[in-house]
Amino acid sequence: MKLKDIYSLNRENAEKSFPVISFEVFPPKDDGYESLDTELEILNKYNPALISVTSTSTATNVQQKKIVQNIHDKLKLTVMPHLTCVRNSKQDVASYLDVLKKSDIDCVLALRGDQPIDGTKACTDFCYASDLTDFIKANSDLSVGVAGYPEGHLECKSILEDINNLKKKIQAGGEVIYTQLFFDNDKFFKYCELLSNAGVEAPVVAGIMPVVSYAQISRMISLAKISVPEYLGKKIEKYKDDKISMRDFGIEFATRQCQALIDFGVRGLHFYTLDKAYSTSCILENIL
Repeated sequence: MKLKDIYSLNRENAEKSFPVISFEVFPPKDDGYESLDTELEILNKYNPALISVTSTSTATNVQQKKIVQNIHDKLKLTVMPHLTCVRNSKQDVASYLDVLKKSDIDCVLALRGDQPIDGTKACTDFCYASDLTDFIKANSDLSVGVAGYPEGHLECKSILEDINNLKKKIQAGGEVIYTQLFFDNDKFFKYCELLSNAGVEAPVVAGIMPVVSYAQISRMISLAKISVPEYLGKKIEKYKDDKISMRDFGIEFATRQCQALIDFGVRGLHFYTLDKAYSTSCILENIL
């Protein structure tokens, strides 16, 4: 199914003003497909509109291809593989687009990707996600999702500069905006207002990541612009050595966050599951 159909205002549950639910999963390390299959079975109970699959390597990533095909063929769900500028040439991407066409895949998420920490050049044919989006639209009929950053991309000087970059991705053919995770809903609400003022009409899907550990939050904050509200910060510090309490608090916090987003009228909730379905399933049980 195409993204424009998934996020259409005429969707079946529009009368309930309930957002579209989707998940992101990661290719397993080594051969841990069985555990991922179990996670997917749990998540599938909540009738997700789509599942996105990350890739840590090139478009020829065998693990990603296997998972994408499994979700499409066995679970009969719309699947959205990630494609990045980093480490992918035009030839790589063109080859993968052909694979997706033969597999009847309808959607892809176009990303710049994380630059190598050692500073080596990893982008060759595509410097920006807008370049990749333009290439995908010119060489396929895929629906393309793009990334948005409620607090601005780490490499941008201002949120307005970041929104101008987002507009380039939309103009290149991006149809739906999936945001980076955030914990402060006010940042998201302001972001939506700024997008509207900038004339961006594409649906904005809120990225939600349940807090599961102190290390997880510390890593995310170090990699991106993500504000931690004072209340959340105090609880994270309190439970940093208590995994169960941290997990349970994470579920409680994300439940309240999602409910406020639903009340706001968000078009979609996209859960970054970290291949740990328990927290996400608890949150959905609370809000459904």
